[in-house]
Amino acid sequence: MTKTVVVTGAGTGIGAGVALRFAQAGWNVAGGIYEAAQGAAFEAIAQAAEATGAQAIAATADVTRDGDCRQLAEKAMQQFGRLDALVNAAGITRMVPLADLDGLTPEMFQDIYAVNTIGPFLMSRACAPHLKRSGDAAIVNVSSLAAISGGGSSIAYAASKGALNTLTLSLARVLAPEVRVNAICPALITGGFVQRLDPNLFEQRRQGQIARAPLRRIGAPADVAETIFWLVTAAPLVTGETLTLDCGLHLNAD
Repeated sequence: MTKTVVVTGAGTGIGAGVALRFAQAGWNVAGGIYEAAQGAAFEAIAQAAEATGAQAIAATADVTRDGDCRQLAEKAMQQFGRLDALVNAAGITRMVPLADLDGLTPEMFQDIYAVNTIGPFLMSRACAPHLKRSGDAAIVNVSSLAAISGGGSSIAYAASKGALNTLTLSLARVLAPEVRVNAICPALITGGFVQRLDPNLFEQRRQGQIARAPLRRIGAPADVAETIFWLVTAAPLVTGETLTLDCGLHLNAD
């Protein structure tokens, strides 16, 4: 039977890249999108799935709401009859310089944590019973290099992703042996929120990463998606890991 993956944040960036990669590999895809307007962008993913004999469906889901998370998991089960993987790619940030402590409000902190940390927990909880029945399932949480470096778009963002890494460890413990749980920590990528929110800042950071990273490049959603696909399909001994995707930046850390 065709395997099924649920991908949150599937309307843009890494989430869209992940949904496309699984669709191209012949997986059924249930994509969580934040707003209906993102559904049009999902059409290419649906076409890629159909070309392999699989299917891809999109559903509006706010990962901060437990009901939405449970409905997305149930919709995947009703449509496809099984669930083999979950990729928590939905995420938000606020562009606040790290030194601007007063510029980061409690409301910003709470909003960012709700999506980046609580959302993956709610989705994992909603999908866990179905994943366990698969017997060989995986969850991948999309974290960030900011979780390791303490840098990034804001202190709240870095902190939320650090908490997501810890959540990954906890879930890996309690969902084993049926479900493996890992996280990936990308550095700057094309098509991400930095490029969408502040193109000038993105270009500065792009040039800086290329200059400092041994691989002399930045990543793209397809690069990240390839690693996630590997973790789900070809890493049977890997759980509780946070894999850094930074083009070697850590080798030149000051």
